[in-house]
Amino acid sequence: MTTAEFAPLFNPFAPGYAEDPYPHYAVLRDQDPVHQSVIGPWVLSRYEDVVRVLRDPSLSVEIANANAVDLDPEIAGVFGDRERGDRAILNLDPPDHDRLRRLVSKAFTPRMVEALRPEVERLVAEALDAVVARGDGRMDLIADLAFPLPFTVISEMLGMPTGRRDELRTWSHAVVKTLDPILTVEEAQAAVAASDAMTAYVLEVIAMKRRDPGDDLLSALIAAEEDGDVLDEQELLDQVTLLYIAGHETTVNLIGNGTLALLRHRDQLECLRRDPELDQNAVEELLRFDSPVQFSRRIAVTDFDLHGRHIEAGSFVLTCLGGANHDPQRWGETADELDLGRTGAAQHVSFGSGVHHCLGASLARVEARAAFAALARGFADLEPVDEHPPWNGRIVLRGLDALPLAYSAR
Repeated sequence: MTTAEFAPLFNPFAPGYAEDPYPHYAVLRDQDPVHQSVIGPWVLSRYEDVVRVLRDPSLSVEIANANAVDLDPEIAGVFGDRERGDRAILNLDPPDHDRLRRLVSKAFTPRMVEALRPEVERLVAEALDAVVARGDGRMDLIADLAFPLPFTVISEMLGMPTGRRDELRTWSHAVVKTLDPILTVEEAQAAVAASDAMTAYVLEVIAMKRRDPGDDLLSALIAAEEDGDVLDEQELLDQVTLLYIAGHETTVNLIGNGTLALLRHRDQLECLRRDPELDQNAVEELLRFDSPVQFSRRIAVTDFDLHGRHIEAGSFVLTCLGGANHDPQRWGETADELDLGRTGAAQHVSFGSGVHHCLGASLARVEARAAFAALARGFADLEPVDEHPPWNGRIVLRGLDALPLAYSAR
């Protein structure tokens, strides 16, 4: 399908968008790179513009700086006056962002994350051994590996119990839907119910950690809050909830999207299978090729102009990370091709840029590298069962709901 078959506007409900949004982004880049969408936000799709805006300290992420949005009255009634994670670092500008990030980032230093590599590789091996032990030659990559791996890792880092994994996955899926710019009443209701359940659960674990602290990130956050350092009760709750959800949701998508890309580009899969030296760059290229996070928002604090378009203060600006990652002006004529040996692949914007660059980027890389290496070299004939596996239909966090695979040898 050619880009000419698409209307040059941002329409995430267009036929084929959920399965492959990149041709849609190409139209935006070519015809309207600073696009005011029919749903309100401005959408930027070129690499240079996306990087500029993400790194611009004069732009905000705090919802208080945005113009009021006219929600459907029924949806507004569902949310009411509830807190919606506004004190999480993802939704805070400096200096509040900086003081919270300094505290939380102590658990995500390159040295500490690298020390987790053997544990991550062990978890991958155990998950795939369990798949083989079933003896049916089938697996669902999402349920069997992509979800349990990052969920277990972030749970252990935070010191959270893992016994309610299925419930937590359901809650997390419902909550992250609120990141999308369009929401149905039913989705809003599901998100509120899930948020209430998640909040109650996190508060229960916080209370447990207050009574019996451990050597984990949650205990460290509680200690800082109790010592009068930086975290008040709402900040503590919002940080833990964000880390818990973001710590696995995006990596699930990375492993699922990346595996499907490899299976659809067998030459690249064979390259990875033969050459372990490609492992690190392969993760970067797979992040670029089909980013688990497709958009990152900013809010204009003052009026500004971009390519002749006037963006008023209070406007939402959506930087299209997926569009930037396929921009031929940055990646050349092979921008839409998968090339695990691509020079400069790590310059993608899948983890954002600027002060809000993803805190868990190094951890996601370690987890994805272990997963892709084990799949590429551990299964000689891995094949998708379904030519069109189900996508989650989300606009911001793009990923697969399931990826059924078949194999006959290991």
